Amino acid sequence: MDTEIAQLQHQRGALPEHQQIAGMLADRKQLLGDYTEAETRVSDLQRDQAKAEADLEPVRARKVRDQERIDSGAITDPKALRGLIDEVEHLTRRISDLEDAELEVMEELEQATSRFGELQQRRGTLEDEIRALMRTRDGQVGELDTKIEHAGTERETIAAKIPEALLAAYEKTRASKGGVGAAELVHGRCSGCRLDLNAADLRAYAAAPADEVLRCEECGRILVRTANSGL
Repeated sequence: MDTEIAQLQHQRGALPEHQQIAGMLADRKQLLGDYTEAETRVSDLQRDQAKAEADLEPVRARKVRDQERIDSGAITDPKALRGLIDEVEHLTRRISDLEDAELEVMEELEQATSRFGELQQRRGTLEDEIRALMRTRDGQVGELDTKIEHAGTERETIAAKIPEALLAAYEKTRASKGGVGAAELVHGRCSGCRLDLNAADLRAYAAAPADEVLRCEECGRILVRTANSGL
């Protein structure tokens, strides 16, 4: 019964979903780093675009005002008119430079937004897969926990029927032997240490009373005699 419980517990801890989920969570951690970086990049470029547009507005407005003054014919001084025309030409070049800079930012923003959207989709897909795998794992763990609980209850029932001294000896041996305190003797071999016992020991076991507690001379575990023990 203890072997069965140990096997169930090992099976519970060795479910492939544990390792798969751990790997996917590591992938998610890396993806979240890329996601945050992409999100920050989009935010920065949106701010840069807003600044570029804000820089353009006063320059455009000034050019419109200067052009209106020129077109109105109100400026009769040739020198003043020439200066105003030169300023409009300068503002035109300035607007062109600012628009080029804004277009560059807009192109970068388009690329960054596309990458961010891709990462959003990848994140959503990965997290859906993780949740699905966790549900599968939790279902298997629940089934194994139920089996472990039932086996534990059955063990308690069996233990209640074993003499106290024998049970204490078994528990002590089990604690010192990796959770296996008793082993079946099968055709002259201890199933605990997997060693064939010598002829002298086997003769001694065969002569021992049925209620005598026997131990393997090699590993010290309590031996369980059956019809297949070869005695």
